[in-house]
Amino acid sequence: MDQCESCAYYAYDEDYEEYYCSVDMDEDDYAHMVSGERKRSCPYYRDGDEYKVVRHQM
Repeated sequence: MDQCESCAYYAYDEDYEEYYCSVDMDEDDYAHMVSGERKRSCPYYRDGDEYKVVRHQM
């Protein structure tokens, strides 16, 4: 999933030393994500670029 790297919910877990999706999702959504059925577009994706709005206003 390429878009995960720029997602606001893509967090680093220091205990496991790996990145993970920090969205609070139910079992069905998680099963769809793991199985690859929603590989094309993530319904929880939120752009992690905090300065996007500022650049748009300039």
